Amino acid sequence: MTFRPGPDPRRSWRPGHAPALAAIPLSLIIAVCVVDVLIPEHIHLGPLLVAAPAITVAFAGARMTALMGTLAVAAQVLIGALRGDLATANIQAQIAALIVVSVVCVFICVVRDRSERQLEQVRSVAAVTQGVLLQPLPTHAGPLRIAGMYIPAAEEADLGGDLYAAARTAHGSTRLLIGDVRGNGLAAINNSALLLGAFRAAAHRQATLPQLAVHLDAAFRWDAGQWRAHEDPDTDEDFATATLLDIPDDEPVVHVITCGHPPPLLLRGRHLTPLTTEANHLPIGFGGTFGITSYEIQTFPFAVDDLLLLYTDGVIEARNTAGHFYPFTERAPRWTGNEPDQLLRHLRDDLRTHVHGHLNDDAAVVAIRRTTS
Repeated sequence: MTFRPGPDPRRSWRPGHAPALAAIPLSLIIAVCVVDVLIPEHIHLGPLLVAAPAITVAFAGARMTALMGTLAVAAQVLIGALRGDLATANIQAQIAALIVVSVVCVFICVVRDRSERQLEQVRSVAAVTQGVLLQPLPTHAGPLRIAGMYIPAAEEADLGGDLYAAARTAHGSTRLLIGDVRGNGLAAINNSALLLGAFRAAAHRQATLPQLAVHLDAAFRWDAGQWRAHEDPDTDEDFATATLLDIPDDEPVVHVITCGHPPPLLLRGRHLTPLTTEANHLPIGFGGTFGITSYEIQTFPFAVDDLLLLYTDGVIEARNTAGHFYPFTERAPRWTGNEPDQLLRHLRDDLRTHVHGHLNDDAAVVAIRRTTS
C-alpha cells in the first residue's frame, strides 16, 4: 500500500463552485444597469461592467466568460437606449471597450484551459510512471504484513529520490530495500529507477544479502559513471544511502545491511529500539570505489507482533516553522497497536501537521509486522 498526496484543491474547486460564483458578476451587471438608469445623466457607471467578464475568468471557463461578456455588452446597450444616448460616441466607445475586454478574457480562458488539459495529460503519464517505478508494496509476504508511504516534497511531483521495494526469495524469506538517492529532480528519479530495477532483477536470485549489496553497488556505479569520463571531472558523484533487509519466514530474526542510511526502528509494544549496526557501510555507489567487496550482516530479533519501521531522512529531518525536527522516535510508539497501514496514516497526518503541510525533502516510511501466519 502506498499513500500519496490528495488532489490539489486549486484544481478541484472551480467546476463545482462556478454556478454559485456566477451570481457575483451577474449581480454586478444588474446593479450597474439599474443604478445607471436611475442616477443623474451626467454620471455614468457603465465602465464598471468591464469587471463582470474579468471576474468570471477567475472561476469559470470560456463559455461562462463569454456569456458574462455578452450580458455586460447587452446591459450597456440597454443603458444607452433607456437614457437616450445610445448613438453618442461615449456610449459606443464603452460598448466597443466591453467587447474587446470580453474577447480578451475568453481568449485567456481558452489558453488556460488548454494548458490545464496538457498538464493533466502529463500528470497521467507521471502517475503511470510512478506505478511502474515505485510499485506498491505487497500487503502480505509470508508471515509479514507490510505498508509503505511516500510523500514528495514537491506538490506537483509523485516521485523523487526516496524509494522502497520488496521481493520474495525461493528459500522462504522477504527482502526489502529502502533508500534515498542523492539530489533531486530528473537525475534523482533516473538513479531511483536504476536502483529499483537492479534490486528487482537480483533480489530474488542472489544467494546472500551481501552479494545483493555488491550487485546493487556495482550496477549503480556502472550506470552513473559510464559517461563521467566525458564530463567535467569535478562533477559530484552520484550515490544513494540504503538499508537492505532479509526476513526469514521460519526464524524470528531480521538480517540487516546498512549503507549510510538511518537505522530501522524495532517496536515491541511501546518500547522502541534502533537497530544500529556496528558496520555502517558506505552509501551505494561508493563501495567499489573504495575497494569494498563484501558487506557485513547484522542480525536482530524480530518476533511475532514486533513492528519494524524503515524510513528516510526526510521524516526525521522535517522541521516546523520554529525549526524543530519531527520527533519521530517519540511519536511512532503511540500507534504500534495499529496495523501497518493504519500506523502510516496516523504518521502521515501527524507529520503534515508538524510541518504545516510543507516538507523540505521527500519522505518515505515502510512498516512491517510479523504475524503468526
